[in-house]
Amino acid sequence: MKTGSYLSMLGLIALVGCAEEPTTVTTTTTTQQVTTTGPAREVVVTRPPPPVRIETQTVAPGPGYVWTSGYWRWTGTDYVWVPGTWVVRPSPVAVWVEGHWVRRSGGWVWIPGHWR
Repeated sequence: MKTGSYLSMLGLIALVGCAEEPTTVTTTTTTQQVTTTGPAREVVVTRPPPPVRIETQTVAPGPGYVWTSGYWRWTGTDYVWVPGTWVVRPSPVAVWVEGHWVRRSGGWVWIPGHWR
């Protein structure tokens, strides 16, 4: 009888890890803004950026977070979409200025987002 009970328990324990993973996962990405010093190098891109994508803004992960919209980043050969994210506001009065592409002589230049 004891052997039968042990085998039953071992069988149950073996099945515990067989549960199926969920098929949908919702994630929220949060980042912290890092300030660097020194002049930024301007890169002129001869191709205009694609139209900005319309994103669905998720729920803020907590108080003190600000949504920063997604943008097109130049890789040196093509544009890639960087999705929007939540960032921690560095001070209660800080305002996020969105990054944007500006038309310049010879092409387009990226003006990074920053706190004001």
